[in-house]
Amino acid sequence: MLKGLIGKKIGMTQIFDENGAALPVTLIEAGPCFVTQIRTVEKEGYSAVQLGYEEVKPKRLTNGEIGHLKRSNLPPLKYLREFRAKEVEVKEGDKLDVAVFVVGEKVDVSGTSKGKGFAGAVKRYHFRGGPKTHGQSDRLRGPGSRGSTTTPGRVYKGTRGAGHMGSDAVTAQNLKVVLVDAERNVIGVNGSVPGARGGLVVIRESRKQ
Repeated sequence: MLKGLIGKKIGMTQIFDENGAALPVTLIEAGPCFVTQIRTVEKEGYSAVQLGYEEVKPKRLTNGEIGHLKRSNLPPLKYLREFRAKEVEVKEGDKLDVAVFVVGEKVDVSGTSKGKGFAGAVKRYHFRGGPKTHGQSDRLRGPGSRGSTTTPGRVYKGTRGAGHMGSDAVTAQNLKVVLVDAERNVIGVNGSVPGARGGLVVIRESRKQ
């Protein structure tokens, strides 16, 4: 069975294990997802399954996207994501829900981190900043000199500094599944996952077993 789903982060709570210890848990509304395409080694050069999630109005999609989904008699789906799979046991049009995971499994959850806007180098990259004495009254949170002398006499492209912080692709690895509610399409993992409430996340079988 394909170990992968698309979902949305609901938020965080806590549950108690059999020993009475409180566990921080992130709840994710995962699926139902539909198999929209199967990629094969013979045709595409690799083996993978494409899943679709969240039905929307047709006007939200392009004609090409609508035609792509009509091949499998599927409704318009907002999100499409691909999952690599060595052995494909599903077919186009199949429906997947949280039942593909069981309590105790380890998963990787990928999402987009919260956007922080423009941030300085001290907050963004944990720079030390300048000294608090010797005339440095206005450079406490400055990055300091980053350029070179005569050669090359400039700041290299990609050098760490102030700029847009957050909104990055982040993966939380090896999270333990502690809750599977098939009736509500909810899965709970021990720990935090990237992104804000309502953010799109992708759940995959852990690569580091």
